[in-house]
Amino acid sequence: MTERIADLAAEYDRSAAFPAESLRIAHEAGLLTATVGERYGGRGGGVEDTARILHALGRLDPSVALIAAMTLTTHARQAAVPHWPEELYARVAKESFARPVLVNHARVEPELGSPARGGLPATRARRTSDGWAVSGTKRFVTGAEGLDWFLVWAHTDEDEPRVGTFLVPGDSPGIEVTGRWDQLGLRASGSHDVTFHAVEIPYEHVMGLAPHGPAAEQDNRAGAALHVPLAALYLGVARAAQAFFHAFAGERVPANLGHPVARTERFRRAAGEIEVLLASAEQLVFDGAAKLDAADPSYSPEQALGARVLADRHGVRAVELAVRLLGNPGLARGNPLERHFRDIQCAPVHAPQEDISLLAIGTKALTP
Repeated sequence: MTERIADLAAEYDRSAAFPAESLRIAHEAGLLTATVGERYGGRGGGVEDTARILHALGRLDPSVALIAAMTLTTHARQAAVPHWPEELYARVAKESFARPVLVNHARVEPELGSPARGGLPATRARRTSDGWAVSGTKRFVTGAEGLDWFLVWAHTDEDEPRVGTFLVPGDSPGIEVTGRWDQLGLRASGSHDVTFHAVEIPYEHVMGLAPHGPAAEQDNRAGAALHVPLAALYLGVARAAQAFFHAFAGERVPANLGHPVARTERFRRAAGEIEVLLASAEQLVFDGAAKLDAADPSYSPEQALGARVLADRHGVRAVELAVRLLGNPGLARGNPLERHFRDIQCAPVHAPQEDISLLAIGTKALTP
């Protein structure tokens, strides 16, 4: 059923249209609700389930996988540590089984950049007579055109500002896509800039409201339940590139050689290196995911960050090797490998980026 997603991927990449049909297929396969908690009628899938789903979707269409990732990890976090208004989340979960309901955080801002590097958001929630009016611009909001819920990080207009996440329905008046996503890779992810023009929401549609300070900043070590599955997603991209590389090697028969290039030492050596890179990264990622599910005390947040750093490096390197061996055919538009090469470049972009991750790991290592 999900192979149809792979069939649609190239056209969505060319058009950069929102991949509604592919997400519908993923929903019908039960993939978008796999992490809804059992108390809400779901299967309660954990970090390893999320990682394996995103690995599979990453092979088919990483844009679809990234949109799905944001919804899956939102449900997983709610199942682990309930923080939504209970009645609201129960309604969202129920609707999610009937149709694709997409949720994502809106955190990055034009001036601030990623909150992983600290700072007070410029987006403001103004107190009204019966709720909040949210105003501001967010960048790189994956799936923006199809989101049912924006989880908007903002500060209040109080004398002593508090920061929190404001739950904004996607069909609210005053939401405008103000900057189109036009990137090298993951073109169908629709990670547009979104502006909220005094969007009104009920008073209780807010989570984690607290005074701004170190406790309110994003803890780059605490997001392992997202870091590890994202690493799996891009390893899926690399596996798709590997599959094309293998097919090409088996079918390409140069006239001066008389047999497929797959028989040559050069291609076999490269195939071996690619497999070692990906297999070792997958072992790190999936073993780490299993330990996170088991709450293994020996598995630290720094290890999760390290697994993602290495997985991203290995995935990018593996695809580069495949492209290098194919030469011009590997960079031809319309060739799946060219698309995989572009998509894998997005792996190191997600927060926390490599320098922040290595700083956290190194700080831990040098702390007595």
